[in-house]
Amino acid sequence: MRDPKSLITTAELAAALDDPSLRIYDCTTLLAPPPAGSDDPYLAIPARTGFEEAHIPGADFLDLQGEFSDGTTRLRFMMPAPAQLEAAFARHGVGRGTRVVLYSVGTMMWATRFWWMLKALGFDDAAVLDGGLDKWRAENRPVESGPARTHPPARFEAAPRPGFFVDKDAVLAALERPDTAIVNALGPQFHRGLEPSRYGRPGRIPGSVNVPAAALVEGTAKAFVRLAEAKAKFTAEGVTPDKRVICYCGGGISATIDLFLLYQLGYADLTLYDGSMGEWAKDPSLPIETG
Repeated sequence: MRDPKSLITTAELAAALDDPSLRIYDCTTLLAPPPAGSDDPYLAIPARTGFEEAHIPGADFLDLQGEFSDGTTRLRFMMPAPAQLEAAFARHGVGRGTRVVLYSVGTMMWATRFWWMLKALGFDDAAVLDGGLDKWRAENRPVESGPARTHPPARFEAAPRPGFFVDKDAVLAALERPDTAIVNALGPQFHRGLEPSRYGRPGRIPGSVNVPAAALVEGTAKAFVRLAEAKAKFTAEGVTPDKRVICYCGGGISATIDLFLLYQLGYADLTLYDGSMGEWAKDPSLPIETG
């Protein structure tokens, strides 16, 4: 049951490039190793250089950590106050009457993160480009170079929806609840604690199941898998539409791929543990599970 407002194909976007209400945004962030001795999991670097080398015609660039995250915490990419996001989106021309298309490079998780944030703010006219810039370029569609396209400032008025983000206390309270499924979007080796974690203690939130974000994307095309395939993966792990679903990952980014597809499948009670393992693994008071 694809939601046409939330997912757009490369062909559909190509046909709409001349729409004056269209706002296209590259959302890509690069994750680099932290300096020696740092306990940060990574450095978050906006991919502006790559954007200026090649982007979809007419696109602007959004710096997730720089403009759209809470700068008062060491945790990266945390959802900030609505007022900060209202001002940031307005600066980039997002407002009533605009049609937003979000894309990223290498992985769609940066685009789905922005989509989830906009949904949380009550803005529904945002779509993720299926396959991102990778699929666009593989199809030999046009790109341009140079600085970001700027749009006239808009009036962005948030209408926040509760429940889109939860903290560690809410996750702790949900452990062992039969009406809740907690889903880890990290790879299986990290879910089982078989490899060292850059976030702290290896392992997973107790009782959580594993539906890796990488398994929800087709390898070569880098587009979303078919909805029937996604549904089968979630159902196999006991993630059914009657349950409340809490998704997490390392930093609250790749889990939004899981959330995006669950939304496309019609799941109604979805939320993101924003701190994810970046917070959970470093807090010795919180339980962790391996194996």
